[in-house]
Amino acid sequence: MRRNSDRMQVLVVGLVTLGLTGCVERTLTINTEPPGARVLLNDEEVGISPVRVAFLWYGDYDIVLRKDGYETLKTHHHIDAPWYQIAPIDFVSETLVPGTIHDDHVAPTFTLTPLVSPPADEVVQRAIQLRERALFEGAVSAP
Repeated sequence: MRRNSDRMQVLVVGLVTLGLTGCVERTLTINTEPPGARVLLNDEEVGISPVRVAFLWYGDYDIVLRKDGYETLKTHHHIDAPWYQIAPIDFVSETLVPGTIHDDHVAPTFTLTPLVSPPADEVVQRAIQLRERALFEGAVSAP
């Protein structure tokens, strides 16, 4: 009787230990051309490109890329779940498979567009037009 109890304890400890070993590590790598852009993922700054960041769920992510001298790029990236992360298989891959499963995703490289400044005389001309319009509209709307 005691022998069966010992075996049961070993079996339970083994199953608990096996259950504690499963893990899925999900990462997303974001690259830009040129590198060195600030990367915001769902409105949270995660680093400077190229950057590798952990994520928790599959689906759409909003990405904002900013770099001095370049236009801000607002885009998104969709991450599909692999077959072993679909219910109910995900229970087995996250709890019963010993070791860590690495689920690494790489977004396509995002190309930033250089910022083009308008010529100075064009900026001055637009400022004059804006001032005249503001003065004219202010004079017309005054009682």
